[in-house]
Amino acid sequence: MNKYLNNLAKYLATLKSEKEIEDFLVALFTTQELEHIPKRLEIIRLLKKSTPQHLIARKLGMGIATVTRGSRELKINHFKDV
Repeated sequence: MNKYLNNLAKYLATLKSEKEIEDFLVALFTTQELEHIPKRLEIIRLLKKSTPQHLIARKLGMGIATVTRGSRELKINHFKDV
């Protein structure tokens, strides 16, 4: 993990409430990023429900490559608690 990502992870771990985390994310990311990034989590949730990848891509307005990447990461168990 690069040091900047590590610093971000450490900072997020210090936040105490959903409100603090949401305020931080809104301050950090652009409107477009705030639309796109949470959809990646939704990709994982839908994949766990066995929703076909092409339906996920269409429903969320994401590229099939993004959904496939989520599927690969899910297969190597990077999303245990999502």
